[in-house]
Amino acid sequence: MGSNADVHAMGRRALVEVGGVLDAISAGDVEAMCSEIRGARRIACYGVGREGLMMKALCMRLMHLGIDAHMVGDMTTPPVGEGDLLLVSAGPGWFSTVDALLGVARDARARTLVVTAQPDGTVPRRADVVVHLPAQTMADDRGGEPSLLPMGSLYEAAQLVFFDVVSIMLREQSGQAPDDMRKRHTNLE
Repeated sequence: MGSNADVHAMGRRALVEVGGVLDAISAGDVEAMCSEIRGARRIACYGVGREGLMMKALCMRLMHLGIDAHMVGDMTTPPVGEGDLLLVSAGPGWFSTVDALLGVARDARARTLVVTAQPDGTVPRRADVVVHLPAQTMADDRGGEPSLLPMGSLYEAAQLVFFDVVSIMLREQSGQAPDDMRKRHTNLE
């Protein structure tokens, strides 16, 4: 009985922490992200590790919305250029691969959007648009009052919920119904 109570208490604390991150996101950042996505001809998404998994989840939702979205590294990902958007995650503010891809996209005249917990990091400072999710990552998971969730999990959990909320907003802005997204879900499962 005691362990179940601990699981429930930890679950409630984790949800409160994720909710706190979502409450602190700037409305301007949300609108900027929606605007960049709506205005892009094509979108390439990228992230490393668990952040990469969250970016895959976002890319899938963009596809469900009928947006031409791809994951960097997939064999079918087309090149980016003018009119396109490279949408990346760099929670701690810098990853060597994200930094390199940002340079490639900028050289190709694509727009760049970075989702991050560290807006003053090297990668966000080079991006056209920065979306700040103020959550613990591995850049700041020691000292102070750490999140219940380990390492960068708070950031990643907040990303998952935030990206679905952005998808709902984009769906509403485009006048689509939930069933319009559902029709685009793969039948190859």
